[in-house]
Amino acid sequence: MSASSPDPVEVSNRITGGVFFSAVVMGRDIQVTLPAEIRPALTGLPRPAAVFTGRSKQVDVLLRGLAPDGVGGPLLVSAVAGMGGVGKTELVVQTAHRALNEPGWFPGGVLFVDMFGYDPDRRLSAADALLGWLQALGIPGEHIPASEQDRARLWRSVLDAYTSQDRRLLLIVDNAATEDQVTPLLPADPTIPVLVTSRHTLDIDARLHDLNVLDSDAAVALIREVIAQRRGADDPRLQAPDQQRAMTELAELSAGLPLALRVVAALLADRPRLQPAALADRLRDEQARLDGLSRQEVAVAAAFDLSYQHLTDDQALLYRLLPVNPGTGIATDSTAALIDLPVDRVAVLLEDLHRAHLVDEPTVDRWRMHDLVRLHAADQPASRPAETSTARHRLFTHYLHTTQAANTHLTPIIPADTTRFPSRQDALRWLDAEHDNLISVCTSAPTHGLPDITTGLAFGLGNFLYFRRHFTDWITIAITALGIYRQAGDRHGEGAALNTLGIALVELRQFDEAITTATTARNIHHQLHDPHGEAIACNTLGHALAEVRRFDEAIKAATTARNIHHQLHNQHGEAIAWNTLGLALRQVRRFDEAITAHTNARDIHHQLGDRHGEGKMWSNLGIVLAEVHRFEEAITAHTNARDILQQLGDRHGEGQAWNNLGLALWQAGRFDEAITAHTNARDIYHQFGDRHREGQVWMNLGAVLAEVNRFEEAITAHTNARDILQQLGDRHGEGQAWGNLGSTLQQVCRFDEARTCWEQAIEAFIETDDAERATLFRTVLDELES
Repeated sequence: MSASSPDPVEVSNRITGGVFFSAVVMGRDIQVTLPAEIRPALTGLPRPAAVFTGRSKQVDVLLRGLAPDGVGGPLLVSAVAGMGGVGKTELVVQTAHRALNEPGWFPGGVLFVDMFGYDPDRRLSAADALLGWLQALGIPGEHIPASEQDRARLWRSVLDAYTSQDRRLLLIVDNAATEDQVTPLLPADPTIPVLVTSRHTLDIDARLHDLNVLDSDAAVALIREVIAQRRGADDPRLQAPDQQRAMTELAELSAGLPLALRVVAALLADRPRLQPAALADRLRDEQARLDGLSRQEVAVAAAFDLSYQHLTDDQALLYRLLPVNPGTGIATDSTAALIDLPVDRVAVLLEDLHRAHLVDEPTVDRWRMHDLVRLHAADQPASRPAETSTARHRLFTHYLHTTQAANTHLTPIIPADTTRFPSRQDALRWLDAEHDNLISVCTSAPTHGLPDITTGLAFGLGNFLYFRRHFTDWITIAITALGIYRQAGDRHGEGAALNTLGIALVELRQFDEAITTATTARNIHHQLHDPHGEAIACNTLGHALAEVRRFDEAIKAATTARNIHHQLHNQHGEAIAWNTLGLALRQVRRFDEAITAHTNARDIHHQLGDRHGEGKMWSNLGIVLAEVHRFEEAITAHTNARDILQQLGDRHGEGQAWNNLGLALWQAGRFDEAITAHTNARDIYHQFGDRHREGQVWMNLGAVLAEVNRFEEAITAHTNARDILQQLGDRHGEGQAWGNLGSTLQQVCRFDEARTCWEQAIEAFIETDDAERATLFRTVLDELES
């Protein structure tokens, strides 16, 4: 009979001790008594590991799909997919053994096959697997057809014999690489469930279960439990606190990959005197980590090798190049620049690697490699000279040029480049998404001989980092650029880098360093006859001097900056200098001059179409208007600021506007509205982690709460303000908080506590040379004593 013969016709009925199977196959009668229950040992189902942790939820999900009376009925196929070494086989084995122990679930037993899908030397075809299963069930070799199609028909007839006699089976197809390895093995009867594992997401109409690495707690637990199982729970390494920290580091170095964790645990179990800290020291070296994660025949790198060998040339090239990106993830369009292929083609390649679980997709169109996979990929030899360096240059250049295009939307004095980003919001979305990559590129580029990338990004990212308040990153890249310019002897570049560094230092309240940096920058620009750079440095210097209460010097520096910008017809710079001057004038109570300065700054920003700058200037103008009791104008100014900054998505600036609005509302006697405004401001600052401004807002909120006799809440608010400002080392702000807390305590007749607070306030104001406030609280204290 030919391979295209009709399906076999079979008759089967139950007999004592087995399942009687009778069929006509290939023109020959088959009569076989099949085993009533197929024991795990018969088809090689592995024993479950003694230690298994962190997967209880996944086991429960798989068991629900295997249950004969599960909700919605049993699932025909459940496919567990994940990267090599993530524990797919162990999960399925553990699940299978638990299912087999459930009474009545699988009276026919289990059939298991390892397809070796990723091992070219041992890979099984579906026909090979069918032959093994049929022989294991006792079908004589001479009755097993040669073709895969006829074997599949015979196989389904055998399965029907079991189900017709209520001997439900569980089938496990492990380590399959392709659909054609699995599909011929699948039963036609939906009551026979199948568990499939693969490193790829296979298209076999299955319920998909993606298996990820273990979290930190589960990873540490796995290491500990293996040691306890092998060496006993009293192993001293399980008790020492310093070794517990080392085990946490080992879990991190293993990146939660169960295969790596089991290797680490086995190495420790093998050598009872090997301390976790010593093993962690050895594995910290990225170049040697994969080699270190091996024991006898088990090696993490070998598991990844099998996946790599399965890739096409283009897939393998992309796999080797992805580690070139220094950040944790990469976008599809950036990947296209990296590999120099069209975006559509790259999207397909990334999806291929994703199906192979060599990358994951944490968000749409952003791709990430597991840490150990990344090390493996970086360790693969290039197929042609300069493959990696050329790709790095393409990728880094892409990041630089795209950053420069995005920056045009944040720089009010130059036209926006709409060819890459249609709007400001589009530019900000890209910068937000690529933030970590851009900082990593900026800091790593010099080590790859690409200093121009670093300096270009250091200046191209300034507006974004200021807007999003990433000041620590700004300082990092400014210092990196500064080092490049100094090494090259480029004094112009050095001065420019010092200018941007100074601004970031002011925003981080590192005022002494900011003053030193800005002074150095001013001197360099003056020596080079660069008035533009000198003006920027003077403005930064003025801002920093005002913050340390050196107001006369601040006014002088800001005035110099304003005059130079005016002479250069640099309106934007002039507006910024007017604002700095206004801030200093307000501190010395020259309010009319401050109002003029902030009004000029606001008007220039408005004329230039700089909505963000205009919003900031409205806010500062409102503060001074409130100082001269023009409260309704101040409220209008702060409302304008809040609305503009809210529209532009500047949440931190919006918080400042809410706080200032609250102050004006308080002074106008609109206390409930003021409480709402300050609460909004406090919450925004807390979200940003801006502890200093959060402390100031707590102080303002406490003052308004006291106005409406909510004294206990006011005391809590002032206490929070004091604690925050004390922790941050703002001695003057701490003094204000002490003073306000004392005043509130006095209102509830807690006089001894109030006295202590005022004494602390006086001490703080003396230390910060604020004689006016020190005198004020001495007077208050004297009145209390009298």
